[in-house]
Amino acid sequence: MHLGSTVTTLGFWIGTLLPIAYLPVFLTGIDSVARLSLFLGLLTINVVALVVGHDYPASRSRSV
Repeated sequence: MHLGSTVTTLGFWIGTLLPIAYLPVFLTGIDSVARLSLFLGLLTINVVALVVGHDYPASRSRSV
């Protein structure tokens, strides 16, 4: 496995699973600058991970 494919795989799975971390932020509320910064940080990491993991082979639909 090449380093590039490992990074792509990690990006895909982080981008896919990171939105689970949004739930506690929403449940506790975004009522301060710190929580808003946390949410925006998570969102930024999620977008970067999705861009990096965009070429992950398992994310492609397969024709049957």
